[in-house]
Amino acid sequence: MPVRQESGQHSYPVIRTGIGQDSHRFLPPNSSKPCVIAGLIFEDIPGFLANSDGDVVFHAICNAISSLTHVLILGAIADELCLKGGITDSEVYLQEALKTLGNQKITHVSLTIEAKKPKFKHRLIEMRANIARVMHLDVSQVGITATTGEGLTDFGCGDGAQCLAIVTTEEITS
Repeated sequence: MPVRQESGQHSYPVIRTGIGQDSHRFLPPNSSKPCVIAGLIFEDIPGFLANSDGDVVFHAICNAISSLTHVLILGAIADELCLKGGITDSEVYLQEALKTLGNQKITHVSLTIEAKKPKFKHRLIEMRANIARVMHLDVSQVGITATTGEGLTDFGCGDGAQCLAIVTTEEITS
C-alpha cells in the first residue's frame, strides 16, 4: 500500500473521497430516445431529458471525480465534446474524467440510485460489471443500491432518476 512519510515518524496512505450527484427527468412516454443507466439500455422506459444520453450513474461518477480533481467534466469538457462532435454517450465523458485523476487510483465506487422505474433488482450485477469495465476496476470495487425513497421525491414518484456517487481513491507513489 502506498504511504507518505511525514517527518520520518508516521506512515499513512493518502486516501481521498469524492461525492457526486446527478438527476434527470424522463422524456414523455412516446419519446424514441432510449433510457441509459450505467451504460445499459433499459427497455420500455423513456430516455432522459438531457443534452447527452442523460446517464445519471455515469454523470454522478463524473461529478465525484470532479470533486477529487477540481476539473469540471460535465459543465465544461462534456459540453465542449458535445458541441464539437455531437457526442451524447456518457461513457465518453466518464473516460475523460478518468484521465484527470493523475496519480490517484480508484479503489472503490459506491452508488445509490433513486427511481421508481426502471426496476434495478435483476440488472444490478450487469450494471456493476459494466461500470467496472468502463472504469478498469474489479467488479468487487463497485457497489450499487437502489431505492424508491418511499415515493417522497419526484424520482421516487416516477418522474425521473437520480444517483449519488462516492468515489474513493488512493494516491499512487513511486
